[in-house]
Amino acid sequence: MVFGDSLSAAYGLRPEQGWVALLAQRLRAQGYGYQVVNASVSGETSSGGVARLPRALQLHRPTLLVLELGANDALRGLPVTETRRNLARLIELARAGDAQVLLVGIRIPPNFGPRYAEEFAAIYPQLAQQYHLPLVPFLLENVALDPGRMQDDGLHPNAAGEAPVLDNLWPHLLPLLQKKH
Repeated sequence: MVFGDSLSAAYGLRPEQGWVALLAQRLRAQGYGYQVVNASVSGETSSGGVARLPRALQLHRPTLLVLELGANDALRGLPVTETRRNLARLIELARAGDAQVLLVGIRIPPNFGPRYAEEFAAIYPQLAQQYHLPLVPFLLENVALDPGRMQDDGLHPNAAGEAPVLDNLWPHLLPLLQKKH
């Protein structure tokens, strides 16, 4: 199950163009029997995720949770400590539901101030270390600064940016996968 915000919900695109749909295609093509559930919601914050995750876990019972939240917290200028606490809670909820967690790191534009941007970016490696989780260092690596791969808002990948986003995530996800026969 992918549990994220607009970056995983294919904001501004057709759902089949998003990296989560591309992930489902890749898993099928490579013989993995996983059903991919995209439980991402555009605009979702980490606190909204905490409220929503228990129901999603109960409904879908995922063996693996790709956790991609936090960007909207930063865009709203929420305290880094609050985002970190909520992400930790999400990790704990997922683990209590017997789901492995792949944590997905996000970085924010420097116009929020270098100190805030650095503290925000540090949340993800800190949590990955604390909870011994695999980490995608930055979901939008090689995408965010490439205007040819971003929508006009400068925040969301366009259709050309979605495959590179999946390529950023794939090497971190692959060790967690098991072929299902």
